[in-house]
Amino acid sequence: MRVLALIFIALCTALTPAIAAAQDAAELRRQIEQLQKQLQSVTDRLQRLESQPPPPGPAPATPTVAPGAAAPPPAGGSLSAIDLARPRQPFSLYQQRGSGQLLFDMGIAGDFVGNITQRNVARAGGGTFAGQENRFFPREVELSLFGQIDPYASAVVRIEAGEEAPGQETGVHLAEAYLTLLTLPFGTQARLGQMRNRFGWSNEVHEHDLPWVDRPNVMRNFLGAEGMQEKGVELTLVPDLPFYIEALAGIFNGDNETAFGRGTLQHPLATGRLRTFFELGDEHAIQLGMSVASGQTGDRNRSTILGGEWRYKYRPDGWLHPLITLTGEALYSLRKADVGVDLDGDGAIDQVDKRQRNHWGWYTGLEVQPFRRWAGGVRYDWSQYPINPGWEWAIEPYVSFWPSEFLRFRLAYKHTDRSPQTRDAFNLNDSSARKVDELLFQASFILGAHPAHPF
Repeated sequence: MRVLALIFIALCTALTPAIAAAQDAAELRRQIEQLQKQLQSVTDRLQRLESQPPPPGPAPATPTVAPGAAAPPPAGGSLSAIDLARPRQPFSLYQQRGSGQLLFDMGIAGDFVGNITQRNVARAGGGTFAGQENRFFPREVELSLFGQIDPYASAVVRIEAGEEAPGQETGVHLAEAYLTLLTLPFGTQARLGQMRNRFGWSNEVHEHDLPWVDRPNVMRNFLGAEGMQEKGVELTLVPDLPFYIEALAGIFNGDNETAFGRGTLQHPLATGRLRTFFELGDEHAIQLGMSVASGQTGDRNRSTILGGEWRYKYRPDGWLHPLITLTGEALYSLRKADVGVDLDGDGAIDQVDKRQRNHWGWYTGLEVQPFRRWAGGVRYDWSQYPINPGWEWAIEPYVSFWPSEFLRFRLAYKHTDRSPQTRDAFNLNDSSARKVDELLFQASFILGAHPAHPF
C-alpha cells in the first residue's frame, strides 16, 4: 500500500508541468484569436473610410492685396501702363514676423588701424591718415540698426565713433539714417535721409568693409577723406528688361566741402548712376557702372565729377569665395576755381579770375584668395588734385587673414610719390612729404548682424 502511494505521488509530480503547459498554450491561442478579431475590425473600418467619397474642400483663397498695392498680373498676361503705375505688392517678410520679435537687426563693427612712417612725413601731415601718423587708433566703431518698418518701407541707422585727432576725446556722430520706400509705382524705390551716396563702387562701402586698409588716393583727393555723405533723396529704378540695369538719380544739399560745399537745395547737388551686372558662365561675373555728380562749390563755382567703375570676380566651380577679384574706378573733375592775379607784379592780388580746372585720377586693385582664410593683393593709384597743380602715384601690396568670417587682420606697405609741383598740404612745418613710405595695419571685427556687402 505504501508502495502504491509513492508511485501515485511520483506520477502527479511528473504530469504537473505538462498540464500547466497545456493550460498556457490554450491561453496563448485565445489571445491570438482576440488580436486577429481586433485587426480584422480595424481593417474593415479602413476599407469603409476609403470607399467613401472625399469631403468638399474649402474654396481657393483669394490673394490679399494691401491697400494701394498692385494686384498680381493674370497668368500669361502683360501689364498695362495703369498696372505699372500702381505700387507693387508689399514684401511678406514683415508679415512673417512672430509676436514679440524685433522688427530690426543690430550689429557692431569695429575697425582699428595703425601706421608707421618717416618723421618728416609726420611733421608735414602728409601720411595716409593725416595727423595720425605713427599711431594706432580706433578709426571706426559702428553701431548699425536696420530692418523693415512695415511691408512698405525699411530703414537704416548707423552711429559711428572714432579718434579724429591725437589727444582728443573719441567723437560720436550720426553716420547714416535713411528710410527706403520699397513699393513705389513703376517698380521704383526711394531712399531719404542722410546716407553714403551710391556714387561709384567704393564710396558706399564703409571703411571696415573695404578690400584695402585705406580708401584709394583718387577718391580721397576728389571726395575727401570721409567720402561723399549727403542729406537728400535717391530714386532707384530697375526696369523689366532682358538684361539687368539699375538707374539712380538723387538730389542732395551738397555739403561735401572737398568737391562741392554750397549746402543748399536752392542750388542742389544732383547725382546719377547707371550700373549693370552680367555673368559669363558659372565662374565669371562682371559689374560695370558710370556715375555723375554736379553741384556748386562754397564760392559758387560749378563742379562736376564723372566716374566710371569696373569689378570682376572669378570663382572656380565649387568654391565658396572668389579666387581672383579685379576692382577699379576713374574720376574726371570739371571745376571752375577762383585764381588771384597780380597784374602789376607788386605781390598783391589785383583781381580774381575764374579758371577751368579739368583734372582726373584712377586706381585699380587685384586680389587673389587661394585659401579660405588668406588673401593677398595689390592696388595702384594715380591721381591729380582737384584744383592745385601736381599729381601723385602710390602702390600698396597687402595680405589679409580671417581667423573667422567675423574677424580679420590686414598688413600692408604703401609707397607714395608726389610730383615736384605738389605744394601746400604736403609741405608743412618746414618739412616735406613728397615721398612717403608707410607700414599699415588693420584689425576689424563684427558683432551681431551685418548687412550683405555689395558685389
